[in-house]
Amino acid sequence: MVKEIHTENAPAAIGPYSQAIQAGDFIYISGQIGINPQNGEVVEGIEAQTKQVLENLKSILEEAGSNFSQVVKFTIYLKSMDDFTVVNEIYGSYLQEPYPARATVEVSRLPKNVLVEMDAVVYTQ
Repeated sequence: MVKEIHTENAPAAIGPYSQAIQAGDFIYISGQIGINPQNGEVVEGIEAQTKQVLENLKSILEEAGSNFSQVVKFTIYLKSMDDFTVVNEIYGSYLQEPYPARATVEVSRLPKNVLVEMDAVVYTQ
């Protein structure tokens, strides 16, 4: 069974995709960027964007009846690896051990020219 997950507390999709899809025991959350869902604007700076990304992910998780403790895999996309330490510190403040698996990559460009994007895979059992 495939089920769409959507909340008004995270930015609406800016293309033909869903905020998240539940497929069986897994939830696949689409990449989230630092858009404030209240006004649709990108927040400024790597710290603010990272926090907003994580708040957007948190809202989607809550809508799905889940939380960060059930995330099994994150992917973090950075405009610059120079921001790795800052992003890593903020990211870590949202999580508890055991930490999920993760990949972090530097990319040449992200939607709306943001500095960071994250997606997640969640196990619901």
